Parts: sequence; C-alpha cells; structure tokens
Amino acid sequence: MSYSMSQALLPICTVGLEALSGVIDKAAAHAAAKKCDPSVLLGWRLAPDMFAFARQVQVTCDQAKNGASRLAGIDPPKFEDNETTVDQLKDRVARTLAYLKSLDKAAIDASGAREIVFPLGPKKAKMTGVDYLNHFVLPNFFFHLTASYAVARNFGADVGKRDFLGKIPLTLVD
Repeated sequence: MSYSMSQALLPICTVGLEALSGVIDKAAAHAAAKKCDPSVLLGWRLAPDMFAFARQVQVTCDQAKNGASRLAGIDPPKFEDNETTVDQLKDRVARTLAYLKSLDKAAIDASGAREIVFPLGPKKAKMTGVDYLNHFVLPNFFFHLTASYAVARNFGADVGKRDFLGKIPLTLVD
C-alpha cells in the first residue's frame, strides 16, 4: 500500500488545526476566568524575540494553506494578518480548514518529484515536492503549532498533551 503526499499532509494539518482551535478556546476561557483582557493573550509570547500568540496561530495556518497550495500547483489564498480578537483567530483556523478540504488531492499527490519554488525571506528557494513537504512544510507547521500551544500553556491555559494531539485516529485496546 502506498502512502501519498496528500495523506502525509492533509490529515496531519487538519487534526493539528482542529486541536489548535480547541487550545485557543481554552486560552480564551482562562483569560475570561482571570478577567484578563483577551488582547493580552493575543500578545503573549514565550520570549522577546519570538512571535506572539496571534502571530503563531497565523503562521501555523499559513504553513498549512501555503504548503498545500504549492504542492497542489496553485497559488495560495492570501489571508490578511489583521486578527485582533480570539474570534478572528478562530475564524482564520476555520477558513484554513475549509480551504484544505477544497484542495485536489490528486494534484498534491502528483507533486512529489515536481520542483516547488517558494518565498524564503527576501529570496526564493526551490525543492522537490517530497523534500518541500518533509523538510519545510511539516516541520514549520509543527514548530508554530507547538509554539502556539506552548504560549497558551505559559499564559496559564489548562492545556495538556491530549489538547495538542487532538483527535488522532486511534482505537483503545485491552
């Protein structure tokens, strides 16, 4: 049985983004319980030189939608980075999830050997599709997903490993 590019990307990003939506909910609930302005959560960061929570969520979404788009051979949609509320962040995650569901899996699957050109800071980079997926998209997606989770936890949200993992496809056995 072969394992396709779309199987390696789409379920991972979907489960991760759905889990991120739950982490956002728990962080917002913590802010409300502490009577803390939600904008404090959005600006919270682990270190001065790291992105704040809102930006971590934005970049997590961008890695999923931009990476999947490039692998599908289409231009990614542009999401403005202007979220200033928890509801707007949740909407961005939801729009990203809806977009991922709309993609042509066959186009993604056909991208393994195709050259992918993508922006990398002020320059452009290129990799084969399989290298782009394994060495750029997924590591960056997980970095920013993990950072989002870590910021929420550092903020005081009651989140744990199960919140990060989300609804992974498993069956408990005796």
